[in-house]
Amino acid sequence: MSFLPKPFAHPYEIAPEFSKSAVYFSCEFALDQSFKIYSGGLGFLAGSHMKSAAAQRQNLCGVGIYWSYGYYNQTRGDEGEMAVQFRKNEYAFLRDTGIRFTVPIHGHPVWVKALYLPAETFSTVPMFFLSTDLEENDPLSRAITHRLYDNDPLRRIAQYTILGAGGARLMEELGVDPEVWHLNEAHGLSAAFRLYEKHRDVEEVRKRLVFTTHTPEEAGNEKHDFKLLKDFSFFGSVPEEEVREITGIEGEVFNHSLAALRLAHIANGVSKLHGEVSRQMWKGHAGICPITHVTNAQNKKYWADHGLEAARVHGDTELLRNRKRELKERLFRVVADQTGKIFRPDVLTIVWARRFAGYKRPDLITRDMRLFRELLSNSEHPVQVIWAGKPFPFDFGAIETFNKLVGLCRHHPNAAVLVGYELELSRFLKNGADIWLNNPVVTREASGTSGMTAAMNGALNLSTYDGWVCEFADFSGANSFIIPPADPSLSPESRDRHDLLGFYEQMEKNVLPLYYENPQGWAEKMLRSMNDVVPFFDSDRMAAEYYTKIYAHAAQPVIDQTPAHSVL
Repeated sequence: MSFLPKPFAHPYEIAPEFSKSAVYFSCEFALDQSFKIYSGGLGFLAGSHMKSAAAQRQNLCGVGIYWSYGYYNQTRGDEGEMAVQFRKNEYAFLRDTGIRFTVPIHGHPVWVKALYLPAETFSTVPMFFLSTDLEENDPLSRAITHRLYDNDPLRRIAQYTILGAGGARLMEELGVDPEVWHLNEAHGLSAAFRLYEKHRDVEEVRKRLVFTTHTPEEAGNEKHDFKLLKDFSFFGSVPEEEVREITGIEGEVFNHSLAALRLAHIANGVSKLHGEVSRQMWKGHAGICPITHVTNAQNKKYWADHGLEAARVHGDTELLRNRKRELKERLFRVVADQTGKIFRPDVLTIVWARRFAGYKRPDLITRDMRLFRELLSNSEHPVQVIWAGKPFPFDFGAIETFNKLVGLCRHHPNAAVLVGYELELSRFLKNGADIWLNNPVVTREASGTSGMTAAMNGALNLSTYDGWVCEFADFSGANSFIIPPADPSLSPESRDRHDLLGFYEQMEKNVLPLYYENPQGWAEKMLRSMNDVVPFFDSDRMAAEYYTKIYAHAAQPVIDQTPAHSVL
């Protein structure tokens, strides 16, 4: 039976194989276009997890933050450049639980209220969202839960404390003690210290805690001054000497991910390669838990277009081509509305769309302007290119890259940059793309789930050999187009040049000839890709695997040490 009390209980009979009670902490969840509390891939992943957990009747609930202003609204300035807009949102589908409690922030009590998202609203498990935007709080305290990933580092600490310690307090207010406490990234780590306050036994904390690490990037493994965290009540009432004893953290810098690895009984990367990278990354640190992997996935029921899926099920290439053309036309109406450019549905369309970040190299194919212009001016094999994605609103380097692409596209009627990259635009782009371009620096993309949902919708991946792609693609070209890995000893400049030339070689030798000279072969490759991406990259597999591989084992697990990638 559901571990939650009656007003919030699961609306289904719990499946016996998923009966262990679990709470899942995440800073962001992408559940529906109408609920703007996410920024990108981490939220897309968490949203799919909550949907699949419900479909499998799991005894799990989600805890997040009600971000009053969301992440940000991505709009345009007067010259078409990216503009950032913050606007307060209200959601009639959230229910006030009536639960109020205080969490200490910088030694002062901050009031927190808990809102409830009924499972049937978006076909998820029961979910709770915490807010400090209350009249009982002073303006600084109210602003803690205003903006996801606030640029103020002090407010970020307060946000993480509300998620973790506040989520733990919520469990106490509900009168429940879940068997598994799942931290989706280390943002909710303060929950571990609340658990330690309760049990005063680090083994009791470890018995419950599991940790998913999503990135090898420095920015994604946050560090803060130890004294600052102590002053901000991040550790609750746990004395400094006990914090250092149970986390093994010495010195003045507190590494959140390292502490999570020492307080959990098991952790996981989010692809086979990322599990390997993570073990290499943390192997010099004593006292960490075993690190395995659970490869990310996306919820096919939510993402797959019904027409394309019907074509896949029946192996009907004519239906597949016709439906893809319809979806391209729908996407191109968005392009025309935003940019005034008329794209053609019979032209090969390349889409690069995800979070703008340096290691993802959104502008890679433009770094040789001669090759880029030749690509866009090819009259025999014409091409259209679309970029979309949200940089962090204060990452001025990424915003500059975005705006440079906007400026570059002004000179090309068949190239466009779209704004407003959220769930619905993401759906339009994946449905309408012929090629889904993914060119991160190899080993730095932990998973990269956008290509999964693109493949579910008949877009072929053209990718560097990184993240989830290593478990999906092969170099024979059966279901995708792969840029061969660069020699790891190359300089960053030489590596980027290698990958850029690899893209253009794939376009010239494989992509364009197949699309224009063998349309039946292209359609068959689309079908192969769509068949290969399911069921493994459907989040139903992932959600089940968390129970069988992570939640079920407090003991030392067997870890697959088989290398996932030749470059390591």
